[in-house]
Amino acid sequence: MTSARFSVVVLAAGLSTRMEGRHKLLLPICGEPVVRRVVRAIGATKPQEIVVVTGFNEHAVVEALDGFDVRFQHNARYREGQPTSVAAGVAALQAPCDAVMICLADQVLIETADYRELIDAYTMMPHGSILVPMFDGTRGNPVVFSSSHCPEVVGGRMNPGCRKLIAGHGDEVFFHAAAHDRFCVDMDTPADYLDVIARVERGVRLMAKGG
Repeated sequence: MTSARFSVVVLAAGLSTRMEGRHKLLLPICGEPVVRRVVRAIGATKPQEIVVVTGFNEHAVVEALDGFDVRFQHNARYREGQPTSVAAGVAALQAPCDAVMICLADQVLIETADYRELIDAYTMMPHGSILVPMFDGTRGNPVVFSSSHCPEVVGGRMNPGCRKLIAGHGDEVFFHAAAHDRFCVDMDTPADYLDVIARVERGVRLMAKGG
């Protein structure tokens, strides 16, 4: 079966309000900013295009992604919350695609193989047009949905974005059971950041031993 052609929207507009004054997307992980590490992993899956939605501290986010093959879309409504960034990013997509993946720019633990896992699962899912990863009863991200839903995601004036889409199309949602928790781990607080660093460093040590 031919894999679905997919485009990616990366949500990188948030205020980092729980990070005690630090911009989480610019914090270093193994020597590079969080957002750069995340977009690097996404880019290796070879999507049709990547749109990075910016808002808070826009210029620093753009600078952190220097040299990457992405397009930037500023969300003037970023202070109103994540759904507005989803809508802005989807509206900015240009390349033809079968599906859209909505990625969070702070999910550092997700690897290229994990993103590919979701696209393969979407391609082979037995029913539905919206895929949501799940681990141990907890919903995760990224969400993948058919490009046919794009007009609805963009046009939701009061509550745009994935949550409305999922709530309004329950019969179209396929929950992908993941064998790991990486789809459910983001980075909102200083404690989260320390936990992520510890897990990344542990993974690096394990790879070194394996080599």
